Amino acid sequence: MTRKIIPVLMSGGAGTRLWPLSRQARPKQFHRLGGEHSLIQDTALRVVGEMFEAPVVVCAAAHADLTRAQLAEVGVTPQALIAEPAPRNTAPASVAVAAFGAERDPEALMVLLHADNLVADVAALHAAIEAGRAAAQAGQIVLFGLKPTGPATIYGYIRATGEGPVRRVAQFVEKPDLATAQRFVADPDYSWNGGMFLFKAGAFLDIARALAPEVAVAAEAAVADAARAGDLVSLGEAFLTAPSIAIDVAVMEKTDRAGVVAADIGWADVGNWDALWELSARDADGNALDGEVTAVESRGSLARTDGPSVVLAGVEDVVVVVENGVVLVTRRDAPAAVRAAVDALKAKGRSDLL
Repeated sequence: MTRKIIPVLMSGGAGTRLWPLSRQARPKQFHRLGGEHSLIQDTALRVVGEMFEAPVVVCAAAHADLTRAQLAEVGVTPQALIAEPAPRNTAPASVAVAAFGAERDPEALMVLLHADNLVADVAALHAAIEAGRAAAQAGQIVLFGLKPTGPATIYGYIRATGEGPVRRVAQFVEKPDLATAQRFVADPDYSWNGGMFLFKAGAFLDIARALAPEVAVAAEAAVADAARAGDLVSLGEAFLTAPSIAIDVAVMEKTDRAGVVAADIGWADVGNWDALWELSARDADGNALDGEVTAVESRGSLARTDGPSVVLAGVEDVVVVVENGVVLVTRRDAPAAVRAAVDALKAKGRSDLL
């Protein structure tokens, strides 16, 4: 009998560059960004069926009830909600979820997916997961090499070598400049690294213990000491002692047991307002409008409001967002400025706006 795979929905992100829509109490994965469902609901619905067990969700402790409620709306019952006492980046979260899976069965296969991504071709995602199954069962960590749609400079890239459905990872390149990204897109050996991967729980733990011992000790202790009530697994305080580090840096860039599967799945990371504009339906002037918005002699802009009327007049390539009493006005091509604005509000003590 073919072993079922445990989907892991990584839902600890804050979505800072989509502020003021995405806030601490309700980050972007809990919002509907143009579709019928929220991002986390869509992610959960991609991994239902005979191939999968019920999902495990890694989330902030404060979002456990919201997570459970949103999944219930689409008929998904998670087998566990692993609640982080505070965010420590993807390496501690990944090791903690592997330790949780290995408690029951070190041979368990787990696929980590981000709860705030879009995937247009679910059948292709399933095919990519199946293509990586044998390598994961043999002890490799299998990444999904996402087919680029253009020379993006905001994503990392993977260079693969060799033949077969699972190729060897030869190099990781983090956020190249435009000329380099254009060269990568023209080379079939390069793909986007979306931070999605498939592994056997026990094998992943062994690799993490060898390459990131501080992360492994803290995360495993947090699972061992977790408070458990029903589906809720509240990680112990040891989690806070883990270094805040990405899984790519802590493990994937160091291991010789990484493989990559080509995944042409129509992936998109709705990471900022410009990305949302790219993915949104637009009028004849290239404006993406949501709510009570009127655009006059304006082009290439995104505007959305949760109530008050917004009028765009004679502007180009701007973003105007009215959300819960806050108004953001920025350029579409300035995602870093939004994050800087959030940092400025933190420095001013305006946690009420965050």
